[in-house]
Amino acid sequence: MDVVVLRLVNLVIFMMIFVPISQRLLGVRFGLGRLAVGALITLSISGPLAIAMIGTPPWTGSNGAAIAFMALIVLCSMLAGLVFLVLAEALVPTGSLPRARDLRRDLSGRIARTRRYLQILRIAIKHGLGPYLRGRRRPGRENAAGQAELARSLRLALDEAGVTFVKLGQVLSTRSDIIPQSVATELSRLQDQVTPAPWPQIEEILTEELGAPLSQLYAAFDTEPLAAASVAQVYTARLTNGTDVVVKVQRPGIAGLVDRDLDIVRRLARLLDRNTDWGRSMGVRALADGFADAMREELDFTVEAGNMTTVAAGQSVAASNDIVVPRLYPERCTRRVLTMERLDGIGLGNAGEAIADRGLDPVRLGRALFECLLGQVAIDGVFHADPHPGNFLLLTDGRIGMLDLGSVGRLDSATREALQRFLLAIDHGDPVSATDALLEIVYRPDVIDERALERSVGQFMTRHLAAGVTLGPAMFNDLFKIITSHELGVPPEVAAVFRALATVEGTISRISPSFDLVAASRQFASAHVTDRLAPDALRRTATEELATLLPMLRRLPRRIDRIAAAAESGRLGVNVRLFADERDRRHFTGLLHQALLAVLGATAGIMAVLLLGTPGGPKVTDSMTLFQLFGYNLLVICAVLVLRVLVLIFRLPGHRAT
Repeated sequence: MDVVVLRLVNLVIFMMIFVPISQRLLGVRFGLGRLAVGALITLSISGPLAIAMIGTPPWTGSNGAAIAFMALIVLCSMLAGLVFLVLAEALVPTGSLPRARDLRRDLSGRIARTRRYLQILRIAIKHGLGPYLRGRRRPGRENAAGQAELARSLRLALDEAGVTFVKLGQVLSTRSDIIPQSVATELSRLQDQVTPAPWPQIEEILTEELGAPLSQLYAAFDTEPLAAASVAQVYTARLTNGTDVVVKVQRPGIAGLVDRDLDIVRRLARLLDRNTDWGRSMGVRALADGFADAMREELDFTVEAGNMTTVAAGQSVAASNDIVVPRLYPERCTRRVLTMERLDGIGLGNAGEAIADRGLDPVRLGRALFECLLGQVAIDGVFHADPHPGNFLLLTDGRIGMLDLGSVGRLDSATREALQRFLLAIDHGDPVSATDALLEIVYRPDVIDERALERSVGQFMTRHLAAGVTLGPAMFNDLFKIITSHELGVPPEVAAVFRALATVEGTISRISPSFDLVAASRQFASAHVTDRLAPDALRRTATEELATLLPMLRRLPRRIDRIAAAAESGRLGVNVRLFADERDRRHFTGLLHQALLAVLGATAGIMAVLLLGTPGGPKVTDSMTLFQLFGYNLLVICAVLVLRVLVLIFRLPGHRAT
């Protein structure tokens, strides 16, 4: 026991010497674990190396030779530890292994994900979807009755799987171009027919969030939900002043489930980005991040409250007589509860008969809804990112109520202007201008064949935007094919625009199957986008630009006069500062240091070889001359310098020590 303690003490003392010296020699920092192993290797090899070089005690040489040999032994022993550190850096780069704390967290996350995978698999098998997970079809499911049964099983499975998969079903319900119409119709029931959570759980959330019993806050509160959606349930109530309202309450326990599901989505996106070309070209990681951010926003009702205020104040809603956003009651709104004006109407997805009975024009309603969304995208910059039929009501007065603004998209002014130019180019049938606008909207690669892209855009416009062509959802698929085939990246906010337009097309088709999206787009471009070319708009734009340029124009004559005077007197010159950026200087200095170390290491190695091969010279021991002693020391110096260069090459920038 005493021997073990003594060895541990020796190891600790030696580490106090080895750690600063090794990190100084190699020029980088290492984790404590690697340094401990390196110190142990150095300490273990020093004894056998000393015996091999100078033999067993007693020492018979001079004191100077003894000191030189001891220095050589220490350097050679430490060289073994340095070699281990460099090899460890080459085989397992610093930062590639998680810390123990991260490892524990990752293990617990892996266990949770595995449980979630098994839960989803159990749900799929329970509803008869097991064969489809293996890529097989069940006999007899090809006919109409079989598709109806499959659609019902899929809806029930998505409903039971939870909020993220309900959202997936909602998106699929508007995409009859990629799934059968019967399946899309069945999945549309997910928009407002999700299994509700029990009332006691909802009451507990309301009391906790609002800080008082419901009887003190509302004059009446119906415990039966008006609608149960994927994220929240909606109840009717009456305020103490007699105002009828609806109360939106977040479903209990969904935050943790959403986090696990989003983690699964992100891991799948990373897998597709790493293993597929189309995944990288479409930017699936950015799309997954955008979807995750949107989902997390939906879980915070204070974000939705702000979205409702912003959308209601936007030009597209404020100036419309056909679209309305319910008014909020902020004193009854929290992170998980929203109290808002009650809009009397029916879901737009089931409003076909009501529209016909009231004698309303479905084309006018579809145009009002589409122009509102397009105006939010191209003019306001804040748009409804999830416009499926369940998020709209046909009100008793014939207007359309816009609900569930938990997920909105936001576009900066530059992207909005590019989208406006894209719409204008479509209206004019100009593929060249449409291509230029498209390249400003998406991420473009370093090398792109613009002529081929222009031809693809021209063919797209001829196929889908020509007069008399019947529009279908395939238009958006073809547009995405053009983007992916030319390796263009889609920013998340732009992907949200395409997704919203495709979704609203499916929503409008529920009430107006003959609605012409192309004609409505051109009409919108002619009515709104071309307003920028009106004389008043041009005058206002010119005034704003002139106000920006005026300070520079005032200084321009003096600068021109100084340049002309310097040229006349022969003093005109141009100063160029190389490596003006500090990052460039650091990068160049690092390369120069590595090159210098490599030259010094090579020089020391050559000198070591020459000295080791030089015959004669003073004897240090019976078997070694002074030249050989110097040669071995230079060889060690050469090895240290080369190891320093190698570790700088192997070390990935920005990684932490492990």
